[in-house]
Amino acid sequence: MEQMVIALLMLVNNEIKEARLQPDLSTCLKGKRIANRDVSNNVEYRCIKSLAELEDNIDGSKSIKKLILN
Repeated sequence: MEQMVIALLMLVNNEIKEARLQPDLSTCLKGKRIANRDVSNNVEYRCIKSLAELEDNIDGSKSIKKLILN
């Protein structure tokens, strides 16, 4: 099932390596600020609002299975 989400992306050489589900934009931006403190030249963090397919984890939380980028 597709759902609109806020995601914190980690891009390495402009390729998405990780996408973390965030509860809201302010939490995403806070995570981005913290991650940027220890970043190298080829790593970038970005917050986006996008459609995504979610999956349930064993602990009951949700994670991003697939981003649907337009």
